[in-house]
Amino acid sequence: MTVDGFTLLADAHDYLLAAARGVPAGAWGDATPCSEWTVRQVLNHARLDQQALVMQITGVAPASDPFAPADTTAGDPVAELPEVLKAAAAAWESGRDAESVPTPMGPMPAGVGAAAAALDAGIHAWDIARATGQDLPLAEDMAEALEDIASRLVDFVRDSFGKYAPPVAVPEGANRAERLLAFTGRDPHWSR
Repeated sequence: MTVDGFTLLADAHDYLLAAARGVPAGAWGDATPCSEWTVRQVLNHARLDQQALVMQITGVAPASDPFAPADTTAGDPVAELPEVLKAAAAAWESGRDAESVPTPMGPMPAGVGAAAAALDAGIHAWDIARATGQDLPLAEDMAEALEDIASRLVDFVRDSFGKYAPPVAVPEGANRAERLLAFTGRDPHWSR
């Protein structure tokens, strides 16, 4: 399957926005499939990570460490997300015609970097939706499109930075989304 990282990123950003906008007011402190983070922390991580992934392109670092996300939000927790996602997408797009762009994982084509950002956004959109009981599953076509970038990055990030939990076993016959979630250390059937 040929994947356009820029289109994939737009789809993953839409998914993240839908999940964040669907969080009930009283659910921001709820547990998530990211066992040590609340819904609020997952959103903060996802927002900060989109900024961190392009900081070498933009020259602007995120306001804080994406891997130590605050368990607080100011006012409307979703208010700044659209602008952050728009700026991140524009940063990747700015490198579309370059051989490579700088990233925290080393130089790579911008389309590959956009796919990496899509993996982060898509997986965390699922975390938020699942944690808050929303009917927003990770779509099979998005999971299929994310498989290649996940196979390139997840083990590297897990081994180098310890940022993904170990893979979770899934039964034979699991669908693509279940397999992708399990590969990223999530129980695809996690419940609140």
